[in-house]
Amino acid sequence: MDKEKLVVLTGAGMSAESGINTFRDSGGLWEGHDVMEVASVEGWHRDPEKVLEFYNSRRRQLKDAKPNAGHEALVELEKQYNVVIITQNVDDLHERAGSGRVIHLHGELTKARPVDSEEPIWDIGFKDIRLGDMDEKGRQLRPHIVWFGEMVPMMELAALEVATCSKLLIIGTSLVVYPAAGLVDLVPEHAPIYVIDPAEPEYRFQSNVRFIHASASVGTPKLVKELLVATS
Repeated sequence: MDKEKLVVLTGAGMSAESGINTFRDSGGLWEGHDVMEVASVEGWHRDPEKVLEFYNSRRRQLKDAKPNAGHEALVELEKQYNVVIITQNVDDLHERAGSGRVIHLHGELTKARPVDSEEPIWDIGFKDIRLGDMDEKGRQLRPHIVWFGEMVPMMELAALEVATCSKLLIIGTSLVVYPAAGLVDLVPEHAPIYVIDPAEPEYRFQSNVRFIHASASVGTPKLVKELLVATS
């Protein structure tokens, strides 16, 4: 018998307890930088060296981070569910925890691609990217990150997964950033939605929603245990 499809939508709160900084940590600044300076097309054209160093620093930070109990609990769900994780995070903590299928809406910090091209994409691990690092065609390398002002190439696949799920878990996201926030509107009417976050998201749900006011590392293991018991 096919496993029931369970889709998980994760945001910054999923990785915060692993030491990954979020946009909101400093009142809109990200480690002292205006977000638009280091995470936009305009910022890249204005000062590519600053943008590269910013992501090099994020990559070094990620190298020392470890998956938390929330990441690890989601792996357990795969025993009884067909789990698809859709994350707004650019870290690789879901993969390092052992999750089998992860869709990164906003790109991946440990990958690079040429400027002005969606492919090819190279896995660079935790290495720095420097101004002057070129591909075989002489194109400057850039982080494989979806910046403000760019299309979200994985959105269509994510929308399809959400539209065909039987349960949706939302963990650590305020649901104010579009187009990711719009995914919730695609959930089938019969599918229950579980929201794990210390604060209630600003998004207005229609119905069939259960709020769990806890951090990702506390609320996720509890809910996972409950969901596994329900199908055993």
